Amino acid sequence: MGTRCPRIGVVCYPSPGGSGIVATELGLAMADRGCAVHFISYAPPVRLRRYAENIQFHQVFTDNYPVFHHPPYTLSLATKLVEVVREHRLDLVHVHYAIPHATCAFLAREMLGEQRIRTVTTLHGTDITLVGVQPAFHTTVRFSIERSDGVTAVSAWLRDRSLEAFELTKEIEVIPNFVDIERFRPDRKPVGLASFRQEGRLVVMHASNFRAVKNLPAVIGTFARIAEALPANLVLVGEGPELPATHAQVQELGLEDRVHFLGMQNAIEDLLVQSDLLLQPSRHESFGLTALEAMACGVPVVTTNQGGTAELIEQDVSGFLADPDDLEGMAGWAIRTLGDPARRRAVAEAARARVVERFDRRRIVDLYLEFYERVLS
Repeated sequence: MGTRCPRIGVVCYPSPGGSGIVATELGLAMADRGCAVHFISYAPPVRLRRYAENIQFHQVFTDNYPVFHHPPYTLSLATKLVEVVREHRLDLVHVHYAIPHATCAFLAREMLGEQRIRTVTTLHGTDITLVGVQPAFHTTVRFSIERSDGVTAVSAWLRDRSLEAFELTKEIEVIPNFVDIERFRPDRKPVGLASFRQEGRLVVMHASNFRAVKNLPAVIGTFARIAEALPANLVLVGEGPELPATHAQVQELGLEDRVHFLGMQNAIEDLLVQSDLLLQPSRHESFGLTALEAMACGVPVVTTNQGGTAELIEQDVSGFLADPDDLEGMAGWAIRTLGDPARRRAVAEAARARVVERFDRRRIVDLYLEFYERVLS
């Protein structure tokens, strides 16, 4: 890069959703490049689990008062942004997930006045497709995106959806999600799932935040069909509002001895590398970060054809895309692939090769640094 590495403020949700994970991994990668990175949120991001020399975390606290129906987090975040920018002389603030972070960045920039800060907003998916388009938020989200100095989206599908849904005039740069191919790799030493392979059973995995958009009924329904044809266990990683209903569906189908709930897990790479197949039949995915991480580990992926996943997976080569209601189609592809070791190996190798070629962390971080340089200039 032609200029010095900028001092960056990163605003994200600390929860284990895709936007928080990408934001954290990007910040860690920037710190490895020598950038000073300041994370700003109400709790440490879930993947900020190691000390890094160039990283600081700044916690946002909200004061409650009887007249407030809810604590005013947006105002507290904007104030904390001003404080961190002034104290650490940041060059830009990169906010992940438009609502309310892009609005907070705009407020902070206005309050800073002559000490102008550049703002970058990355759109991740549900901030546009589910939350931002609601009438209560639409106008504010549109205004905040338009007022950002730079805007990126994690897929061309999401860029086009954003431009259409908000009638934006702002140019949106597509910078896809990425993965550390040295950490997510097929030859990583397996840890912890040996018991699920007893009696020669295969391991099918699903990992998500267990929200309705992740289509958990289709996960269980598809696996039930796989289990009828092959000896297999389903390992579910994550927690969320759909968890009780998922437990109930498993019991209703009599799959208690075949379906295992692991809850939240930070080192997902240790689990993915031991899986034989990843099953992610979401209602839609703006990109599909978990699928990307599985592909990097050489794991065949069955996922939705709704959203940006076609930009990640070559149909029937490096994975399988299906309508999220097509349980028979997903199960059929999974059974054919799991039941044929040569076929499974070919898909795994194609998946890994595609990730290495297109979605390696080093390549995508370069794109972000180039984008920052354009915004700062």
